[in-house]
Amino acid sequence: MSSNDTTSPTLGRRTVLRLLGGAAVSTTALGGVTDSARAQSGSDLDSWFAQTSNYDGVVDETGRSTVTVTVGSQANGGAFGFGPAAVRVDPGTTVVWEWSGKGGSHNVAAEDGSFESDLVGDSGHTFERTFDSTGVYTYVCTPHKTLGMKGAIVVGDVGGATATEAADSTDSAGEGESESTESAGEGDADLDAWFENTSNFDGVEAQTGLQRVTVEVGSQANGGAFGFGPAAIRVSKGTTVAWTWTGEGGSHNVATEDGSFESDLVSAGDHTFEHTFEEAGTYTYACTPHKTLGMKGAVAVTDDEGGSNAQVAEPFGDPGTERLGGIALAGTFGAMLASPALFGAFMWLKGEGGESAGETYPKGKSE
Repeated sequence: MSSNDTTSPTLGRRTVLRLLGGAAVSTTALGGVTDSARAQSGSDLDSWFAQTSNYDGVVDETGRSTVTVTVGSQANGGAFGFGPAAVRVDPGTTVVWEWSGKGGSHNVAAEDGSFESDLVGDSGHTFERTFDSTGVYTYVCTPHKTLGMKGAIVVGDVGGATATEAADSTDSAGEGESESTESAGEGDADLDAWFENTSNFDGVEAQTGLQRVTVEVGSQANGGAFGFGPAAIRVSKGTTVAWTWTGEGGSHNVATEDGSFESDLVSAGDHTFEHTFEEAGTYTYACTPHKTLGMKGAVAVTDDEGGSNAQVAEPFGDPGTERLGGIALAGTFGAMLASPALFGAFMWLKGEGGESAGETYPKGKSE
C-alpha cells in the first residue's frame, strides 16, 4: 500500500475543469438549442446508467408540481453526480437543478439538445425546465460525462423506461437528493458503532469499480466543517482514495485507527493525501484533533479488482485532473488553439457569460 501528501499549486482542479468545460460547451452554445422538448421514449435506462455509481432505479416524484435535483452530489468518485440520478414526474412538472458548489463547474445538457444550462461552479445556482410531453429525457454534465455524471427525467407512464422503480423516495427538506448507499455488510467492522456520534454517516456509499475515488476533508458535518464526505465508502481492491482538503474547519488530518497510514495535519485548501488500498478489509480513520466531535471515516475494500478511470498526465500538478481523460484534455486545448471562434467562445463563457432564461445565481454573484 502506498500513501502520499501533496499540495496543489496555484491553478487547481476547479480552474482546469472550468477551462475544459467552457471549451466543450461553447460549440453547442454557439449553435443554439431547440425550444421544444424531444422525448426519448423507449430508452433503456439501465444501459444509459451503466457507469453511473449513484443510479439505483427511478425515484418516484409524481404528484409534485416542482422537483429538485442536486448538481454535484457525491457520486462517481467525487462530487460528479446528479441526485437523484433518475426521477419520474407527471407531465407539467417543473424540475429545478440546484448546484452544490462542489466538483468544479457543471452543466445540465440534454442528449437531444432540447435544453442546456450554463456551465457554473457556484453553490446555489439553479436551472429549471417544465416537462410538458410524455417521454424519457436523458442528460449529462458535459465535462464529466465520461465519469458517469448522467441523469434522466421520466415524464408520465413510459413503458420503455425499463429500470425498476426505487423502493423508497427520499422525502427530506432537500426534496429528493439520493445517494447510492448500503448498510454495512457482514465482513465490515461494526460501522454503526464507529459512527455513533458522526452526523453525516448514512450508510456505506458504493464506489466500487473505480480506480480513483475522492473524499472531502472538512465537509459540513458535526456542527461545522468537521466531516469527511462521504463518511463511508466501499471500493475495489487496488483503488486509490484521494482525500482533498476544503480549507475549512481549521487543521485536519487523516489517521487510521490501526496506524497503517496518516497524513500531515493541514489547514490549506486543495491539499491532497492519497492512499492505495491493496488488501480487502474495513479501514476506519479519524481526524485526530476533531475525533471527539465525530469527524470519522471508513473505507470498506472488496476483493474484486478496481476499474479503470481514464488516466492522463497531471497538468499544473493537480491530481484531480487525471480523471478527465487524455483524449478530452488534449483535444479541448488543441481545439482552442486551432479555432479562433472556439477560443473566443471559451473566453466569453469564462468571463463574460450572462444569465439565460430559467437560470438564477446566488445573491451577489453573476456568471
